[in-house]
Amino acid sequence: MKFDQLEKNIIDVLEEEQIKLGYIEETVRLYYPLQSLNRFLETDCSVEEMSSLLDEFVSAEKDVFGEIQISEKKERFCFLIPPEGAAYVHEHIGKNPFLHALVDAIAVHGTTFEEVFEVFRRFSDKVHIEKMNDEDYDYLVYFEDEEPDGFYYCLTDEGGHIIYHRYTKEDYKDLFAQA
Repeated sequence: MKFDQLEKNIIDVLEEEQIKLGYIEETVRLYYPLQSLNRFLETDCSVEEMSSLLDEFVSAEKDVFGEIQISEKKERFCFLIPPEGAAYVHEHIGKNPFLHALVDAIAVHGTTFEEVFEVFRRFSDKVHIEKMNDEDYDYLVYFEDEEPDGFYYCLTDEGGHIIYHRYTKEDYKDLFAQA
């Protein structure tokens, strides 16, 4: 079984947390719905089958993340990543210039959407910007060729402060699919 996509996503999430909050060698909880895990692992597992498969993942990734603990409730899996996982990302994963620039831009109160869009444009001329018809988000922004990353960024202005949530392309489509 190939666990590359799941491993990469965990690393991406830990890296984003460290960029936003700074590095702390701490335990981190990450949550994944069954549907997302099936996509990462290219499977179509039930909860029970996924639990068994994730036991293999824990064994295979022990050298990278340490002894991950995984629990499940209502088709949602909690990954308890021990401090060794945070340390691995801090010590072995290179700096992500785009994500650093984005986090730096939104850290400033009063940053405009256009200033955030310019951060994306500095890293690619293939940026998709779309006004969203959603009560929680104002804009969807992503790199059309998935370089420098393949995440979908949903932006909103909360009292003069731009915030974002990022999703995998597939999770975005699941969350915002038109009925």
